[in-house]
Amino acid sequence: MFLEIENVSKRIGEDDVLSEIHLSMKKNRIYGLQGKNGCGKSMLMRVISGLVLPTSGRVIIDGKILGQDISFPESMGVFIEKPGFLDAYSGFQNLKMLASIKNEISGNEIKDTLQKVGLEEVMHKKYRKYSLGMKQKLGIAAAIMEKPDIIILDEPANALDEKSEKKLWEIVAEERERGALIIIACHDATVLENVADEIFRMDRGMITEHIVL
Repeated sequence: MFLEIENVSKRIGEDDVLSEIHLSMKKNRIYGLQGKNGCGKSMLMRVISGLVLPTSGRVIIDGKILGQDISFPESMGVFIEKPGFLDAYSGFQNLKMLASIKNEISGNEIKDTLQKVGLEEVMHKKYRKYSLGMKQKLGIAAAIMEKPDIIILDEPANALDEKSEKKLWEIVAEERERGALIIIACHDATVLENVADEIFRMDRGMITEHIVL
């Protein structure tokens, strides 16, 4: 398995946000996390991405223990809640600045990604002038532009119109075919059943059901 979550728990104050989560995931698959708000989906994604350390248990990515062998996953694209883009920069400038950290992709590759998500006509517009849907698309573009091994998307269809949502799921399918391991959190079970290969249902910080589609 490429990603293993071994008995991960997260406690904040008196609350058990995650309780003994044990999952195994591999590349070239789409995994759905489904459950009501507050069930632990976003926290689990933060733990997998290295943004939050678990109280107990461990996350192993490609044989390396997160927080011990590596501080953050070596090849991961993340879209969790509102991305921290700069208002005064254009969509293209924001992505170029992010891409400069690893310096693995060209400006043309960034433009190709912006076109893929439907932002080709507004890529040079200031981020502060973007609609909610445009901001959502830019966050998705940031997550996929470097073709990472793992892609994490938290409610990626929020604020998207029907046409844009259809395009989103086409992109997700393309990324899976490329070989990525994709984790999607969504409260809508019907959507996940149409998109995911496997679904983990969550409630009160626990995995309550595992469905292979």
